[in-house]
Amino acid sequence: MPYFCATVASMLAYLFALPFLYLIALLPMWALYRVSDGLYLLLYRVLGYRRAVVWQNLSRAFPDKSEAERQAIMKAYYHHLCDLLLETFKLLTFSQKQLQRRCSFRNMEVFEQLAAQGRSCVAVMGHLGNWEWTGASAGTFVPHRIYALYKPLSNKYFDRLVYRMRSRFGTHLLSMHESVRYMMGNTAELSATTFIADQTPAPQGAYWTTFLHQPTPIFWGTEKIARKLNLPVVYVGVYKRRRGYYEIVPELLEAEPARTRPGELTERHTRRLEQDIYASPPYWLWSHRRWKHAPPTNWHHGESLARND
Repeated sequence: MPYFCATVASMLAYLFALPFLYLIALLPMWALYRVSDGLYLLLYRVLGYRRAVVWQNLSRAFPDKSEAERQAIMKAYYHHLCDLLLETFKLLTFSQKQLQRRCSFRNMEVFEQLAAQGRSCVAVMGHLGNWEWTGASAGTFVPHRIYALYKPLSNKYFDRLVYRMRSRFGTHLLSMHESVRYMMGNTAELSATTFIADQTPAPQGAYWTTFLHQPTPIFWGTEKIARKLNLPVVYVGVYKRRRGYYEIVPELLEAEPARTRPGELTERHTRRLEQDIYASPPYWLWSHRRWKHAPPTNWHHGESLARND
């Protein structure tokens, strides 16, 4: 009975929300951003959504900036967060041409050269810019078969909706638990598997390093699969050029991961993302509770700690 009630509640929540989501998705972009401006006032000014978390993260990441500078970044971040949320819903109704017009890809020679060599790769990125548009549009630009890792939602109805949004233009989704098994069993396929590398793993068995001036656990998965299968690692930078327009720039971080030392690849893609965050601070996901775990007792600030390789 409890399971039945939970299922009905999930379905009703989905049916209630769906018309509003499509209403937002059908808005022209200029109207969408007017709604975003109003949402900013609600989240930031009225509700104060996670303002304490954002302020703490910014204070620790930018200890050398003044309070006024951090306040300016925080306000710009909330404007971007509201844009990002509503832009994501546009994937329900965007045409392929509309998405391609707003996501421009540069330096595609990185993927083209790997494809010409018959080499699959691992793509690594962070929660910077608009990762949803980037993942959805990659299938129309990249010569490889694109796989994006995702964590299924607990509400199966919303999970199907999100799956459909993300895969409309040729990107294929793999759940976290099936990704390694699938990649190991399909090594002959020309693919690019995308990892979002700045999520928060369990502290035990993670790779610990300093990220944005703070001790931070990093997922081992990107490095482990790249080294095990010797898959080239491509860092994907996502840059917001103006409202509603993003530039995606891949760069080859390592062509022969099997030759690298444990922890080397993780350090390199972490440092590369950190560099982009410092260059465009409002466009990273500051409201995420990224630093909720304490580091191991044998770890010292400023040092990396490779464990469980």
